[in-house]
Amino acid sequence: MKKPLKILTAVGCVALTAVIGLGAWQIYVRQASKSYNLITLDTTDLPEPVSGPAFEGDAELSEMTMHYAVYGDNGHDFILVHGNGGSKKSLEEAALYLANDYKVYVIESRCHGQSSDPGVISYDLMAKDIKEFCDKMGLNKPYLMGHSDGGINALTVAYTYPDLLGGFISCGANSVPGEFKPYFTLGVKFMDMLKPDKLNDMMLTLPDIDAEKLSKITCPAYIVAGEYDIMWLSDTVFIHENIKDSKVAIIKGANHGSYISQDGKQAYVLARDFFAEM
Repeated sequence: MKKPLKILTAVGCVALTAVIGLGAWQIYVRQASKSYNLITLDTTDLPEPVSGPAFEGDAELSEMTMHYAVYGDNGHDFILVHGNGGSKKSLEEAALYLANDYKVYVIESRCHGQSSDPGVISYDLMAKDIKEFCDKMGLNKPYLMGHSDGGINALTVAYTYPDLLGGFISCGANSVPGEFKPYFTLGVKFMDMLKPDKLNDMMLTLPDIDAEKLSKITCPAYIVAGEYDIMWLSDTVFIHENIKDSKVAIIKGANHGSYISQDGKQAYVLARDFFAEM
């Protein structure tokens, strides 16, 4: 056999093995997800989104200035929290739809967007900021939906201040950094090596959420992840199973942000259906 033909045969075998492996992995993920409420979000027949924010401003908190935008002017108070490196723009489309049913506050976490940077960041500190924001705005049992770091913030607020929220949806949260899939962790480490950043450092060292902390959550909780999310399904299940009476859903075909930060219609349906049940 000539050398080029050998090389082509070897490449073909590797490619075939990769395709078979990927197919087997997808079948495994689909079957595992079906055990934990695998759903598709129906985005037909939705109300028209509102035209834009009703108000935008800054809230002076004890350690930082929080920038926020308000969408809608009636309905139950509803807080949206973006992920690591995001801003109010990350969840704006969701806010435009949610404003039909709720008064939506899209906040920007410390060290993000137009909020101030006090030099330090952690999930405990961001939870404190959210508590202070609720107190300053006079929000009564607000609903909260957070994505990624925002989902971790939702969990942290709920177990640190058990009486604050009326209910929450945590999307794409992990309990500890070790529950990230290896490709994501390697990517964050590589980015941090190129340009050290406290936001990357936080993802690599925090959170540290155990069963005892989760057991302190008493308000209605919805734990959500994409079928092909960046953390292992087992971690999503761990969070769900340690929050009494919580609900869980895996979004069919979704990745880490495709059903929330990349699609406000799906985010709206997710929130509307859960909070309507309450």
